[in-house]
Amino acid sequence: MTDADLGAALPLPVPSAEMQDRLARRRSAPAQSLTAPGPSRVEVERILLLGARTPDHGKLFPWRFVVMGPQGRADLARALAPLAERQPDSGKAAKVLSKLTAPPLTILVLSVPIPGHKVPEWEQQLSAGAVCMNLEHAANALGYAASWITDWYSYDPDALALLGVGTGERVAGFIHIGTLAEPPLERPRPDVAALTSWRD
Repeated sequence: MTDADLGAALPLPVPSAEMQDRLARRRSAPAQSLTAPGPSRVEVERILLLGARTPDHGKLFPWRFVVMGPQGRADLARALAPLAERQPDSGKAAKVLSKLTAPPLTILVLSVPIPGHKVPEWEQQLSAGAVCMNLEHAANALGYAASWITDWYSYDPDALALLGVGTGERVAGFIHIGTLAEPPLERPRPDVAALTSWRD
C-alpha cells in the first residue's frame, strides 16, 4: 500500500467457501517436522505485509519482526544450549531446541507496547498475538505450513538477551514456516457450544 491508497475504498466482504474450508481445516504443523522448501525472500516480504494487516487500536504498530534464517538459528541454538542445562527439565529444554533449527525459516514476533498510552498495554499485546495468527494464515495462503510456538527461551532472561529482546518487549511467538512431507493429523477441537453464551 502507498500513501496514494490511503482513504481508498476496500472491497466489502463476500461469502467464500474456499476461505471457510481453509479455516475449518487450519492446523498448526509440528515445528520439528517442517523442512525445505521454505519461502523465498519475496514470499517472506509478502507474508510480513499480509501479517501486518491486523487489528491495531490506535494504529500504534506495537510489534516488530525478526526474520531468522538457518545459520542464525543454528548459532542461536548453540548459544542457548548452556542455558538449557539450567532449566528444571534440562533434557526436555535441550530437546526443544530442535524446533528452533529444523524449519527453513522463522519469524520472531516481538510485542513492543507503548507504556502510558490511552490504548491499554493489554490491547497492544493482543495486537501482537493477532499478527502471529495472521502470519500463519499468510504462510498457508502461499502454500507453506506454519507453527506458532514460544518455549522456555521466550521467558528466560539470559535467553532473551541473546535474542536481542529489548526492555519492555516480550516474545509474542516464533512463527516457524516450511513444508510438511505428510499431511498433519486432526486433533481434538473444543466444544464451541459449551464455551458460548448468548445474550439476545
